[in-house]
Amino acid sequence: MTWRSGLAMVGLSVSLAACDNMANQPKLNPYELPYGSQTEWPLKPVPHTVARDEPLNAPSPPPVTMALLVRGQQRFNIYCSPCHSRLGDGNGMIVQRGFPHPPSYLSETLRQAPNQLFYDVITHGYGAMYSYADRVEPADRWAIVAYIRALQASASASLSDVPADKRGGLQ
Repeated sequence: MTWRSGLAMVGLSVSLAACDNMANQPKLNPYELPYGSQTEWPLKPVPHTVARDEPLNAPSPPPVTMALLVRGQQRFNIYCSPCHSRLGDGNGMIVQRGFPHPPSYLSETLRQAPNQLFYDVITHGYGAMYSYADRVEPADRWAIVAYIRALQASASASLSDVPADKRGGLQ
């Protein structure tokens, strides 16, 4: 055996041994905790961090007043009624021209939905509805939510719910 073939044999055995060690070395798989460490679930964010997409001071719902309902009706008629109709039944003018039907606000599912759901859908959109965050101010979103609740209440109202002195003006 020549010294070249001996050197090649030593080099080959060293490289095979090195490859085996590299393949079998201890390592952490993605999302694997080091041995002996524990975590609380769900994970809490690092202190003093702010989510990028969330506003610092998200507005809370204002008290429902007649002025808020009037503002909500105005905003609803501008932004929502083309699809949801002025009655909130989901049969607006755009739908009559072939656009997909949005859900009716008068359905039992949406009657039971929390107010925050309506606010979030106006803000972020849902399904075929795109976000209105750049068109409708946060205070107006709450006004629209209040008006949607008024629409839902009026849909199930009866004549006995109207005061006797106001019944003459109804048709």
